[in-house]
Amino acid sequence: MGGLQAAWSIMSMVTLTPFFAFLFSIVFMASIGKSFGVRRLYVNLLVKIFEFGRQNIESVRKQQFANITQSDPEDEDAPTGDNPSPDTADTGDGTGSAKTNGTLPNGGSHRYMNGRDTSSHIANGGNTVISRAESLILSPEMIDDTRSKSAEPQEEGAGGGTRDQGEEGDEETKSDGSEGGGEHEAAGFKLSNCLDYVKSGMEAIIEDQVTSRFLAEELKNWNLLTRTNRQYEFISWRLTVIWMIGFLIRYFILMPMRVLICFIGVIWLTLCTAVVGCVPEGSIKRALVKNVLIQCFGFLSSALSSVVNYHNIQNRPLNGICVANHTSPIDVLMLMCDNCYSLIGQRHGGFLGVLQRALARASPHIWFERAEAKDRILVAKRLKEHVTDPKNPPILIFPEGTCINNTSVMQFKKGSFEVGGVIYPVAIKYDPRFGDAFWNSSRYSMMQYLFLMMTSWAIVCDVWYLPPMERQEGESAIDFANRVKRVIADQGGLVDLVWDGQLKRSKPKKEWKEKQQEKFSKLLKGE
Repeated sequence: MGGLQAAWSIMSMVTLTPFFAFLFSIVFMASIGKSFGVRRLYVNLLVKIFEFGRQNIESVRKQQFANITQSDPEDEDAPTGDNPSPDTADTGDGTGSAKTNGTLPNGGSHRYMNGRDTSSHIANGGNTVISRAESLILSPEMIDDTRSKSAEPQEEGAGGGTRDQGEEGDEETKSDGSEGGGEHEAAGFKLSNCLDYVKSGMEAIIEDQVTSRFLAEELKNWNLLTRTNRQYEFISWRLTVIWMIGFLIRYFILMPMRVLICFIGVIWLTLCTAVVGCVPEGSIKRALVKNVLIQCFGFLSSALSSVVNYHNIQNRPLNGICVANHTSPIDVLMLMCDNCYSLIGQRHGGFLGVLQRALARASPHIWFERAEAKDRILVAKRLKEHVTDPKNPPILIFPEGTCINNTSVMQFKKGSFEVGGVIYPVAIKYDPRFGDAFWNSSRYSMMQYLFLMMTSWAIVCDVWYLPPMERQEGESAIDFANRVKRVIADQGGLVDLVWDGQLKRSKPKKEWKEKQQEKFSKLLKGE
């Protein structure tokens, strides 16, 4: 027994000691902004594995489709002149042409399904299910838009009669030989007037523009994670083997190491900020805070095997206000690995609360309670004071006020754009193939979210520093916010939406409902 313990201790010293030394050397290099390139090699290897999986899935699909077509009898259900098949259409010459249902096995589809082009995609990666009339969707910036063509009355002759554009009923009315019969038609309620709104409501139930922004982004190809599973792990024995090996690596090798690195990183951040907080205010403390925070967050980024690509670093914020699109709390981690920021945000408890209190010891940050009106007034005052002092670091703000799934940018709150000064836009785009960075706070707690992140393959993202922007003369804060939002969306390849992200927690404003009713009443009056 003693011999086995001695052998085990020797093996541990020979294998584990060099392994952990190599691991922490990688982490240390990352914390000082250097790298051996191991994580990038790891990410490139994952890309090749995902590509192999995609090719394997496609080959299995083709084989399954071929087996289905071969199993069908060649002369089954041959159409005749007296009893044509329901899958054939009469062309007028007695022959009939076959229809295709466009369906492939395992969820695949042809380019066209039942005559409808399905090549377009919605922002979260899924296929569009409906074609909506945009003019009937009442949004904050479209309240005064004109009605859709199909619902808008048009004048016919001097009598000012109305007809619905394209309605079959109007064609039938004209076909009875009485021209201009619509002139005697009084403007009033007709059942057809509300059909466009019924259609619009059904479209919103099936697929609206807001709900899909708070769901995980859909992937074009499977990334060997069962949380994005389409029952592919057992589609072939090759993928099964790769998935099982990946499962063992993620849960029994990567996750324990990442948890250890995160634990050490949080303790290290707490100690460093406590020490720096004791230094008197001045240029020395500001330099210490910047170096310490970049080093600590670089260390923490190793806990997620993060690979961050920074673009246009000449536009890196120096002071003022930095605004960015918001996907998850790790947005701060991605940005703080390259620059030092003051933070403003809602006060949290638990794990995030520990980090907030640690950061507040070393540098000026603004934490508030979203529900408290007096906190909002105090935040605006402190924000102006922070921006007016050129010695303060740039303050990082997420104007959306909530996490979006990194497919779009939603309404920016105007508060940070009323302060004045220079605005530094930053666009953040994550690569969903390696891990879904979106935090659905209504579904997952912070610890559950961290568990998902640490059992993902990696966190890969691109950060674009955009040229500084200033409010133009005569430009309102709302217009300025929308202009900044549009620039961020264009650079990050995101969808620019006007909807408020808080709709995931609250109901639409009463004013929007009243405006929709007002539009419908004008339609009935013929205005």
